[in-house]
Amino acid sequence: MGDLVWVPQSCTLPTEERPLRVAEWDTLLAERMTSLSRPALRLSLSLAAGPDVEEAVRDLLERESGCCSFFAFTVSPGEDVIGLDIEVGPEHESVLDALVARAALP
Repeated sequence: MGDLVWVPQSCTLPTEERPLRVAEWDTLLAERMTSLSRPALRLSLSLAAGPDVEEAVRDLLERESGCCSFFAFTVSPGEDVIGLDIEVGPEHESVLDALVARAALP
């Protein structure tokens, strides 16, 4: 998945910055994800809470929304777990598939 061909053309993040953003997602998923479910057109993640984690997640989502307006994010903060729902339209379902695949990477 290193070639980033799954990034849709509607993404306005400059091409040279895309690997850095993907690395941010990889780090978040590797370090904080405790569970994942994939209902149609939605990805639901549970992230382990901790100091400044919610703020970091919200910062990432704000930047992601700025370049990829097709995402709809919902954050549900909790004491131990932060819920994160990511929704897209049918034309961007492959982006969710790519996030699921990246979450499975060691």
